[in-house]
Amino acid sequence: MTHHDPPGTIAPHIPADTYRHAQATGASVVIVVHHTDPTGRPLRHYLFPLAVAGAGVIGVFGLVAAFLALLDFAVHTATVIAGATGPIGVGGITLRLFRGKHT
Repeated sequence: MTHHDPPGTIAPHIPADTYRHAQATGASVVIVVHHTDPTGRPLRHYLFPLAVAGAGVIGVFGLVAAFLALLDFAVHTATVIAGATGPIGVGGITLRLFRGKHT
């Protein structure tokens, strides 16, 4: 009789004499594998949505900051132009935007 090892690495815990006996007699060898499924979800399922949400929040903060900077620039530009031009008059109605230093 020739010697044959178990195919692959299906069950290295089977004793060699038990495997050879099962091979010689044609009996089946029952392999019981205890395996438990993980109870929770892996961490990568939570990290990707959190990363996307964090990037969105940072983008919104950047957009708000850019809008406020633009608004601040527009207000400063309007005050400089209004201060340089003096009173504005249309059709006989004069609107003084800013008071002069001597009034």
